[in-house]
Amino acid sequence: MKQLLILSGKGGTGKTTIASAFIKLSDAKAYADCDVDAPNLHVITDQSTKPINTAFYGLDKAEIDKDLCIDCNLCKKSCRFDAIIHDDKGYHVDYYACEGCGLCAAICPSKAISMQPAVAGNLELYKNDVIFSTAKLKMGSGNSGLLVMEVKNQVKNNSDSDFVIIDGSPGIGCPVIASLSGADTVLIVTEPSLSGISDMERIIETAYKFNPKIVVCINKYDTNLDNTKRIKQYCKNNNLAYVGKLPYDPLAVKAVNNRETIVDIDCPSGRAVKDVYKNTMEIFLNK
Repeated sequence: MKQLLILSGKGGTGKTTIASAFIKLSDAKAYADCDVDAPNLHVITDQSTKPINTAFYGLDKAEIDKDLCIDCNLCKKSCRFDAIIHDDKGYHVDYYACEGCGLCAAICPSKAISMQPAVAGNLELYKNDVIFSTAKLKMGSGNSGLLVMEVKNQVKNNSDSDFVIIDGSPGIGCPVIASLSGADTVLIVTEPSLSGISDMERIIETAYKFNPKIVVCINKYDTNLDNTKRIKQYCKNNNLAYVGKLPYDPLAVKAVNNRETIVDIDCPSGRAVKDVYKNTMEIFLNK
């Protein structure tokens, strides 16, 4: 299964808006939302059934048995994350501060501390005529990279489609790294601002390490034409395929608010994204 991954160096560039348009234009039979910290692709993709939910377990969390605790304070003194609390209820663990390192359990002289499985998020799988995989990371939980891998595995294990479209996370952190693993083509969505250009360069540098085909499109290109030219020149200088641009379009916001993609209505961005889609898919499917 070939993977088309859509990324952006920063949030708010229109990555999910473009991803949803690609899904509609391609009539994709498999797609995924790997932005597990703030998934929202489900908002603008129709789902006729309820999802199959599966708990995702991250690192174990410490738990103190008060009947065995001898109040030695060794765990509290040794915890570098300040996750051990002592109050009028005795010693107990701050769930959100605990990093699951296991030091307190290892040094407890009375064996009052054990490491217990902890739910770090929730996987969701929609199985209709298409396969849609997504997940929600629990507030304060880590292991977002592992959760992203499970999101991708759900698609692989449940779909026989030739390709999958993946909406990734913004930035260059763990969920992006996990999304990049195995990707055949990466579409970088950028915007003509100084921060947009800087973050585009960072995500391209990160993506290079995974050796996919990298293509670039510019959203809201007409908000700064000088920077749009700068991005095009950057692509030319670095031998990157430039696949098109979308204008700033207030109708795009209205479409999303109505739970529609920009190709569901007649609007400037919807017309422009069709060229971006055509150019991207030619490169993606011929890789």
